[in-house]
Amino acid sequence: MEAILSNFRQVSDRFSWLSGKSVGAPTLVLLILALLVVPLPAFVLDVLFTFNIMLGLLMVMITLNTRKPLEFSSFPSVLLIATLLRLGLNVASTRVVLVEGHTGTDAAGEVIEAFGEFVIAGNYVVGFIIFLILMIINFIVVTKGAGRVSEVIARFTLDAMPGKQMAIDADLNAGIIDQEEAKNRRLELTQESDFYGSMDGASKFVRGDAIAGILILVINIVGGLIVGTTQHELGLGEAGRIYVLLTIGDGLVAQIPSLLLSLATAILVTRVNTPESMAEQASRQIADPNAVFIASGIVTTLGLIPGMPHFVFLPLGAAGVGLGFYLRRQAEYEQREAVNAEAIAEVEPANRELNWEDIDQVEVIALDIGYGLVPLANTQSGGQLLTRIRGIRKKLSAELGFLIQPIRIRDNLDLKPEVYQISLHGVVRGSGNVRVGKLLAINSSDMPAPIDGEPTKEPAFGLDALWIEPSQAELARGLGYTVVDPPTAIATHINAVIRESASELLGQDETQQLLDKVATRYPKLVSNLVPDLLPLSTVTQVLQNLLAESVPVKDMRNVIDALTAHAKENQDASHLTSLVRPKLGRLICQPLVDNTGTLTVITLAPDLEKLLESSRAGVETEHITLDPTLANSMIESLRGEAEKIQDSGAAATLVVSPTLRSWMSRFVRVRVPDLTVLSYTEIPDDQRIQVQSSIGGEAAIEGETE
Repeated sequence: MEAILSNFRQVSDRFSWLSGKSVGAPTLVLLILALLVVPLPAFVLDVLFTFNIMLGLLMVMITLNTRKPLEFSSFPSVLLIATLLRLGLNVASTRVVLVEGHTGTDAAGEVIEAFGEFVIAGNYVVGFIIFLILMIINFIVVTKGAGRVSEVIARFTLDAMPGKQMAIDADLNAGIIDQEEAKNRRLELTQESDFYGSMDGASKFVRGDAIAGILILVINIVGGLIVGTTQHELGLGEAGRIYVLLTIGDGLVAQIPSLLLSLATAILVTRVNTPESMAEQASRQIADPNAVFIASGIVTTLGLIPGMPHFVFLPLGAAGVGLGFYLRRQAEYEQREAVNAEAIAEVEPANRELNWEDIDQVEVIALDIGYGLVPLANTQSGGQLLTRIRGIRKKLSAELGFLIQPIRIRDNLDLKPEVYQISLHGVVRGSGNVRVGKLLAINSSDMPAPIDGEPTKEPAFGLDALWIEPSQAELARGLGYTVVDPPTAIATHINAVIRESASELLGQDETQQLLDKVATRYPKLVSNLVPDLLPLSTVTQVLQNLLAESVPVKDMRNVIDALTAHAKENQDASHLTSLVRPKLGRLICQPLVDNTGTLTVITLAPDLEKLLESSRAGVETEHITLDPTLANSMIESLRGEAEKIQDSGAAATLVVSPTLRSWMSRFVRVRVPDLTVLSYTEIPDDQRIQVQSSIGGEAAIEGETE
């Protein structure tokens, strides 16, 4: 039995496309095709004509209650199907009129006969004129206007797409929206452009339908007279009476749905994206008591003029005055309710207890700008600051190995107009001022060529610079200056601050995200480390130690391998960091080698290293007690040798024993910031090394011992 049921499910799955939702549209298309070739009885025509009118009314009602055009994104396709259905009905009714028209005015069904007699009302000329008026209204007024609006909106929508996309990127960079919201907005923007492009084409369907209606009218009248008089031996008057009535009725039955769909098209393309439907929006905006009073007063005045129909103007004016009083009273009531609600909202916070929602958390990274710098962040006016910051975030995240938090940009009225501040965790870590509309020419040589400009300091590194006019840019570049615009200067400063403080930006959440990313490829590697061997806090501290010494955390696999291997021996984060660094030796040395692949280093003399080793407070501590005179002498020597190496174009590197590396790194980090401290174990065995100099010696030891 189970096998039979399984086979039945397999067969039913193969025909799952026959469900109601999937079959509806193909069935309607096949029905339209059948109308073109299969003769239909009069009763079926009555049903289809009635359905066509109901479909037109349905489209109008839907568009009236649509709050934004994209809510009815399928309208262009529905409009095409409805137009084809109406044309198919015209073909089917034309066939019946020409073939069976001689039998009487009910030959094409009761719907066509009823509409024909209602419009004609015994006068064929009047009926024909009314039909032409309906055609003119549909073709010239509604259809042409809707088509023009669709064309303009489609053009403007496509032209505005780049700006809207930049605005989405700006909100994403500023942290206003997240990645998912940005994705949804981009999708909606694409759908909007596709929709208005489709509406521009769909409006042509309606216009073509109106033209086809006029041609079908002429064909039915001429063809009916010819068929009636030649084939069925009817008199010209009798043939005209029958076929004109049927033609007018047929045309009217077709034109009413056509007019409704044209109206629905016009309503949809002229909609403004608001939280309200068109009916709600119009009723709210039109219901102005003052305007109603003025209009009612004018109508009443016209009614008092002798000769005017008083019984029409005066009651209508009185009704307008009553409506005006009602609208005014309603507006006053809504205003009182709004004031009361505002008063309650002001009283409640004063009476309620303080809670955690009242405590604002500081932003991880924030950029405060004066009001004069706001144009730099305005993408609509061509500001490039957000683009530059986005590029900085992307570059730093790739280099450091973890995702940099979004940088919140805020205008701060407390700052001077052209001043900005960079804050980390609510603390100002950098500031500067830029000149909007000018360029920053940074001096890159000791003997700068003279150039007119406002002297200043480059905000990121404190280099001598000038604010110059954009017209001087090429001249400045020719003289050896590095020329950047204000957004680039600010972004460069942000880059420097984040690099210096990278360890402060990595917390346990970022560490967990790093581990989760590694776990997608190496799940066993991560599960063996956290939390079995080390807590998340210790792993975070190790990564922070690496970042504090400009070591990226991109190679998390080797970091985790090293931690897993040594976690059972020691749980101290500083000690574990020293054990992880040799595993990352090639990554650490890579930015320090020159173009020839040589690592230029400074070393400590053996006697100085021995002296520092003996000065350690204990075996388990990295604290060293050092004489100030010796410390100053070491700093001056290291600073001088580092400058010599940097002048030659290489990176200054100090190599010491593993036991001294951590202390020496902290010792020189502030005093000689451009000097990198390595241990012998961190340098790969095949790395080519050139010793620039050796610091220390007997003189240093004697100075210490004395």
